Amino acid sequence: MKMLSAKRLLSNVVPACPLLSIKPKRGLVDEKLEIVVRYLRPKHDVTLHSVHQSEDKDFWEAFGHYVSDDNGTVTVAKDASLSGTYVGVEAMGLMWSLRPVPGSRAGLRLRKKDVLLPLVFHISVHDGHVSQGFTQLTPLVSLVIERWYMAPGVQRFDIQEGDVRGTLFIPPGPGPFPGVLDMWGGGGGLVEYRAALLASHGFASMALEYLSPSNLKKVQVNVNYFETAYQILQNHAMVQRDRLALLGLSFGSSVTFFMAAYSKIIQPQCCVCVSGCHIPVIKSSVEETFDDLNKYISKIRIENNQLIWRDVILPIPTDPTLKVDVGQITCPVLLVVGGDDQNWPTLESAEDIQQIMEKAGNHHLLQVFIYPGAGHLIEPPYSPHHWAANFRQGKNK
Repeated sequence: MKMLSAKRLLSNVVPACPLLSIKPKRGLVDEKLEIVVRYLRPKHDVTLHSVHQSEDKDFWEAFGHYVSDDNGTVTVAKDASLSGTYVGVEAMGLMWSLRPVPGSRAGLRLRKKDVLLPLVFHISVHDGHVSQGFTQLTPLVSLVIERWYMAPGVQRFDIQEGDVRGTLFIPPGPGPFPGVLDMWGGGGGLVEYRAALLASHGFASMALEYLSPSNLKKVQVNVNYFETAYQILQNHAMVQRDRLALLGLSFGSSVTFFMAAYSKIIQPQCCVCVSGCHIPVIKSSVEETFDDLNKYISKIRIENNQLIWRDVILPIPTDPTLKVDVGQITCPVLLVVGGDDQNWPTLESAEDIQQIMEKAGNHHLLQVFIYPGAGHLIEPPYSPHHWAANFRQGKNK
């Protein structure tokens, strides 16, 4: 009887268990994962599956269909997913394509509330190309990984000085650090995860609460409120007082534009406005500003049971008193816009901002990034995409 060659013999041996390698197992949410499956049969169909249970107890999942190479290996950063919740070579597809599992409540959005705890994901490998019923299946192999907004060593401090409420995150190290005043939008409440992530990358970041039922009932949130918050950040011993930035999302961008243009106290070195608009002009209080906007609430459209808000301030007014004079801004401005924003007229606003600043001679300070097909809420890297989500103005839901 002829002896089989060692190579041929080994090729017929099926490993008892594939090996799943994920690096890092514990890392930041914007840190790329290296996911490799080894010791599969060559040219074997497998499904990579990710599942996460949110703080609201809802389950989210993502999956991709792969075929192992001649060596029985799947390398997610190099190999294409043939189908699933994402298609093609997507190193982070198991993160950004997360979606509520079938049968979940409508309008869910995955967002971190407690940044002191990680996002926990179960990553598994299944035999064949599977698209449903994962809870009923036994995976070939699985691992648990953690994704954090707070890096080791980041410190979190509650801010309660006078009427101002917020959370300050300080990076690890001796400092002092450049500072960022982080302002979210019309949903209100205290949203910390972006500020925590900024601190993980070396910025002393203060998430400011300025729009919530408690604040609106007890405190007049006006220009003085924002200027006081800026001074709290500026005067902190771990903050470089001459290296501060404003970061605004949605209505927070309107506040950012207004303060950068008109405030004598808030003098940032740069501004970042995400999905923002230079309309409305901040009135004597934030509450009054929203009351003014609500006069045009009849312009909201409903399509497929979804609210389209962008018409509320369209067309962009020609009256200069109805919008922030961005021509007075003297620091660099980065404007990040979604090309399919149905919540706010950010594209039209960006065009008007460019025209105003060009006429004023400060156009060189403006940089605009437009992401085709993106919507209103532009999140940190690798966050799940949402077509539509439940939203209640003035309350963090």
